[in-house]
Amino acid sequence: MDAKSYQQTVDQMAPKRPVIKNCMKAFLTGGIICAIGQVISFLYMYFFNFTERTASNPSVATIVFLSMVLTGFGIYKKIGQFGGAGSAVPVSGFGNAVISAAIEHKSEGFILGVGVNMFKLAGPVIVYGVFSAFVVALIKTILVKMGVISW
Repeated sequence: MDAKSYQQTVDQMAPKRPVIKNCMKAFLTGGIICAIGQVISFLYMYFFNFTERTASNPSVATIVFLSMVLTGFGIYKKIGQFGGAGSAVPVSGFGNAVISAAIEHKSEGFILGVGVNMFKLAGPVIVYGVFSAFVVALIKTILVKMGVISW
């Protein structure tokens, strides 16, 4: 049997993936996570007198923290199995990925296991975020000094 006919046989025998169903589940999961984030943001604005602009940072931190706690209890894995990319794309997926690496390598010790493997993912994300913020601020400063935009 040549490679082409083998691939045709595999394609015929492989179960069809429910793409539309998976997309709907991802959309629903991501939407629920974002709705929870919005509720948290409203709570910060209502109870702590944050503005809409200042409530965003603590809201993001709260979502990341909650996803880490849910990962620790094994609940976020079930959410991920149901929602797929809908649970990985929001910022909660970042918290899940960081804490999953830490949990997976806890047998290697706190420093070389948990610490090192936790920052294998978080480190590049933090560096990219800081560098991107620096570049955007630099461009904005140059454009303000040139008089192209006003602040």
